[in-house]
Amino acid sequence: MKTSQFAVLVGLLLGAALAFGSFGQFFLVLVFGAIGLAVGMVIDGRIEIRGLTDRWRR
Repeated sequence: MKTSQFAVLVGLLLGAALAFGSFGQFFLVLVFGAIGLAVGMVIDGRIEIRGLTDRWRR
């Protein structure tokens, strides 16, 4: 299992633990999954934080 896949799984599990309930809370689980994916991609080196911050500064 790649690090990014593991990070998505962790994010989804944390989101589910925090938002066990309604439709609005379903989106909270999606947000945590997206955050987990982003963190995993940074750890894998597929996203460079410095490149994104340099682009925003211009």
